[in-house]
Amino acid sequence: MSIFSGLEKFGLGNLKDEKVFDDKAVKETVTKKEAVKVAPTPFDERDVLFEKSCTCPVCDNKFNTLTVRAGKVHVKAVETDLRPVYEQVDMIKYDVVACPKCGYAALARYFDSILKRQKEEVAAKISSNFKPIDKKYEIYTYDDALDRYQLALANAIVKNAKASEKAYLCLRYAWLIRGILQDENMMAKPEYTPEKKAQLKEEEKELLKNAQDGFVQAKQSEDFPIAGMNEITLDYLIAALYVENEEYDKAGKIISSILTSRSATSRIKDKARDLKDLIQEKKGVDEEDD
Repeated sequence: MSIFSGLEKFGLGNLKDEKVFDDKAVKETVTKKEAVKVAPTPFDERDVLFEKSCTCPVCDNKFNTLTVRAGKVHVKAVETDLRPVYEQVDMIKYDVVACPKCGYAALARYFDSILKRQKEEVAAKISSNFKPIDKKYEIYTYDDALDRYQLALANAIVKNAKASEKAYLCLRYAWLIRGILQDENMMAKPEYTPEKKAQLKEEEKELLKNAQDGFVQAKQSEDFPIAGMNEITLDYLIAALYVENEEYDKAGKIISSILTSRSATSRIKDKARDLKDLIQEKKGVDEEDD
């Protein structure tokens, strides 16, 4: 029965097969609606950055460094060794502050904490040979960030930084390299040959080993908090680094102490259990390979 089946009584039976809307009109309307939809604005890394004013503690030069605006970038995952994986932009690229005039560089948390004797070492061994950076940055690319981390590590060695500072720098440097290796756009570049990728992987491994050794040394010689971490968190991180470096027995001992600790939170205990499972998985793979 048509919705117009009663029109006959009005002498309008010839309209009984009419449609309220014809198909063509509906299609055109949908097409027009789709046409006026506003396309999402492409992400622009510059929108989450701002220039922070700094004064170099070595040469007193005033300069700006790029920093990520608080709350603009969110963490979508945390890896086993506590590396945060961010949405849209890798904040780890922006960790290092570097003076473009004298070459002094360090992680932002350590940049101003430099002793007189350390300034003298940096001035003599870094600044005296440094070629000033004459470049205006809109963002820090991964290549820019690699240069900055290398410079920061050279400074840390020259000024004989604390074990914790060098360890934390090595850890974040390793995270930066991992970010590069996980970035499909970077890996698609022709310069990232299989040999280059293998080299980066080896550098990441070396940096993680240095981070492990540095944190072990820092725990024995420094007061907490160390690199912003309490003892339980640092213990977990050291265990995770032992796993990364395939020192499973050492990792297992630390994990056991975390799981029986009264001061460890349920969250860190859950992560320790995950790490324990990962060790079993890795050991199983190693046994199969043998």
